[in-house]
Amino acid sequence: MTQYANDKSLIGSEEWCAFPSLGIPAIKARVDSGAKTSCVHAVNIQTFKRNGANWVSFEVHPLQDNRRIVARCEAPVVDRRTVRSSSGDSEKRLVIKVPMQLGEQTWEIELTLTNRDSMGYRMLLGREAMAGRMLVDPEERFIQGDMTEEVLLDIYGSYQTPEQEGLTIGLLASDPTLYSNRRIIEAGEERGHKMIFLNIKHCYIKMDAEKPEIHYRGGNIVDGLDAVIPRIRPSMTFYGCALTRQFESLGTFTLNTSSAIAQSRDKLYSLQLLLKNGLDIPVTGFANSPSDTGDLIEMVGGAPLIVKLLEGAQGRGVVLAETRKAAESVINAFKSLQANLLVQEFIKEANGKDLRLFVIDGKVVAAIERKAAAGEFRANIHQGGTASITKISPEERKLAIKAAKTLDLLVAGVDIIRSSKGPLLLEVNSSPGLEGIETATGRDIAGMMISAIEKKLDWQRKLATHS
Repeated sequence: MTQYANDKSLIGSEEWCAFPSLGIPAIKARVDSGAKTSCVHAVNIQTFKRNGANWVSFEVHPLQDNRRIVARCEAPVVDRRTVRSSSGDSEKRLVIKVPMQLGEQTWEIELTLTNRDSMGYRMLLGREAMAGRMLVDPEERFIQGDMTEEVLLDIYGSYQTPEQEGLTIGLLASDPTLYSNRRIIEAGEERGHKMIFLNIKHCYIKMDAEKPEIHYRGGNIVDGLDAVIPRIRPSMTFYGCALTRQFESLGTFTLNTSSAIAQSRDKLYSLQLLLKNGLDIPVTGFANSPSDTGDLIEMVGGAPLIVKLLEGAQGRGVVLAETRKAAESVINAFKSLQANLLVQEFIKEANGKDLRLFVIDGKVVAAIERKAAAGEFRANIHQGGTASITKISPEERKLAIKAAKTLDLLVAGVDIIRSSKGPLLLEVNSSPGLEGIETATGRDIAGMMISAIEKKLDWQRKLATHS
């Protein structure tokens, strides 16, 4: 790097930039000549009018993995532009034009505003910003100067988020060691909230007209919670929903309501609700008597077909019957055990793949394609399936959003299968796992769930003031 020390027009693959007009003294940028537009990490984006012109306010966490340092920024809006990400997704972004300082040079560049929490850099410097000014040596880093962590923390000393009382949020679940539960606890604590794990088995209820209560572990009264995140495993649905309903009666906000969870867990009822609201599903049959087995099989187009237990989850209780004889045997065996089941057409053209779309507060925040393991037809991650980021169609996005809304779920994992007839809904999960989708997409889904609670409770982080 020393050979370039005096070269003011050469930059490496990473450089430290500054935006004086935004109050950002240092932000590390990934220099990417393959990207046309530059962008910066921004959250809480709000447009407003100033002297008749369009302006935008937003917050920046300029240092990666540090949400306690916040810069509050304002700038005129110069454009709204559709930008396609490296994953193929398109997003409409606001564009601002501000002076950027890089080394000893300062010039104006255009920046699009987007949430880059899932990315490795808070800023991306595209080729338009460098045109005619800078040359890139991709083999070098920080040609214009590096910064130590100590220097950065000193620079941003006055930007630290002031100490404030966060929310108290309960996580109602069964196992604190599960990835999803650990991530939700971490995400809440990162944002300054008090997170309390509540084991469903250790909670119990006092129903009283004057003083209803929830007790925990031998007498401790659970109170003072601002919100509860129910993560109820299928075997605990009835009791978990009873607890969630009790929290609701105490005036505590629940991320998903007890009624929404209950109806989503009833696979038959949820499919009926989805159909009633004009959403397409695979052809499905349901019967009680073994004498109806033959017609049930014909109803869904014959074998091969799928047999699903109504109480199953994560791919368990799902059987592929490849022949009519096998289908009759499986259906009658389940019925002899008084098990409730669905029979569903087999979508051969899906080739063992399906989509999981994660919906939070009416938006698809992430999507993956799940592929079944060799010799397996179930694409569930818990059954050995693999996940990869994928591009979804507008129709698939609309289908997922409408499905979550139909079941009144603020947070939902919506499973969709691609068929020759178009996208079909498989089911809607009220406690979707985070590991597969966070790992595949790199997105902070747990943080988005906490942000949804903050929004619903109108809680806003206090910001530091700085010159």
